[in-house]
Amino acid sequence: MEEPQMEVSINSADSGVNEEPSGSILNNKGHMDKSSLDLVFAVEQMIKAKQHVEMSHNDMQDRLSHANGQNDRLNRDLKNLGKVIEEREKSILELERRLTDKNLKVDQMMEDYRELHSTLSGENEELKGVIELERQNYAGLLQKHNETTADKNKRISELEEKHARLEAELAQMKQKTDALRQEKTHLLNIVTDFTNRLTSPFASNVGTTEEASID
Repeated sequence: MEEPQMEVSINSADSGVNEEPSGSILNNKGHMDKSSLDLVFAVEQMIKAKQHVEMSHNDMQDRLSHANGQNDRLNRDLKNLGKVIEEREKSILELERRLTDKNLKVDQMMEDYRELHSTLSGENEELKGVIELERQNYAGLLQKHNETTADKNKRISELEEKHARLEAELAQMKQKTDALRQEKTHLLNIVTDFTNRLTSPFASNVGTTEEASID
């Protein structure tokens, strides 16, 4: 008689777990024996456990929905990140290609630089030899120039001295010439005067003779 009543109570408790959890059973505990009380207590624990499980389930559902939302968002972010990474990888490949080209150009430039440096070094050594030879030639020419200049200055000094001496001699000769000219003029004057004196009486006599002949 007691077991069917307990089954009905449990069923009623299970059916009303969300609406009125074991209210009628708790009110009738004073009329139950120990076994029934134990069974009611167990049922109450089961109901509480079920409620806890349902609450945990609902909480887990919420968490799962939130996690799914986060997962979807992360998947979208991952997809976008994948595109970004793909673009970055393309950019990196392009940069690597450019860097390779630059390295090849740099290597070629370095090779050209080494060849040019070697060529210029040889030409520089040749130019050093030419410069040294030209320096020696210049030193010889400078010495000759100095010697020539000294000789020229010496010759100029000699010519200036000779010119001064000739000028002095010319002045002396001019003085002598002037003196001789003056003396010559004086002598000519004397001769002319003497000649005039000699010819004057003769001319007078000639005139007298002519006049006598006419008469």
